[in-house]
Amino acid sequence: MTHGDIARRETKVLTRSSVMVCAAAALALAGCSSGDDGKAAEPTDETVVTATVSDAPPSPASPSSAPSGASASPSASVPTSASPTPVPVTGPDQKLVTMTVSGGFAGVNREVILRGDGTVRTTDSGESAVRRTTTAQFTTLRTLLGDPALADVPAFAIDMGSADKFQYTLQFDGRTVMTDRSTDEPALDRLIGALEKWLPTN
Repeated sequence: MTHGDIARRETKVLTRSSVMVCAAAALALAGCSSGDDGKAAEPTDETVVTATVSDAPPSPASPSSAPSGASASPSASVPTSASPTPVPVTGPDQKLVTMTVSGGFAGVNREVILRGDGTVRTTDSGESAVRRTTTAQFTTLRTLLGDPALADVPAFAIDMGSADKFQYTLQFDGRTVMTDRSTDEPALDRLIGALEKWLPTN
């Protein structure tokens, strides 16, 4: 085979390859530029959007979250009893309280008087004595007199069927109370018990 024959064969191969390459490029350009109907070709790859649906029910609203227009329910108010405060002193000769004890089997007659100067005057079987309270004792007696519960104590609470009981007559705050302690009156009983301690023991 001569050099001319070899050159002609290579030229044919190159020509055929060039034609095939050009044809493939033309087809590719045609597919990208338009579809069969002349419109722009749709993308071949489809975008898939996946939505995940949870099977769990929605969480309930927090109890603390309330509508903005709703007002919080008011808390129930618990009434509280007033605390006793010491009764005021207007002068040294003021009689803060006078208690007389009478009756019983022996028919006693005893008396206790608390004055504004802090002294306690006692009388028993005709004999009198005067003693002075300490600051703490004087404050305690005045606080017992200032108990608001004393306002609810009846003026007369004596069991007429029991003649042998001691009868207590107390004068304080412009009123007189008579009792034989047969009824439950805690505020009055505390005051009587504190005053009785100042009476002489027989």
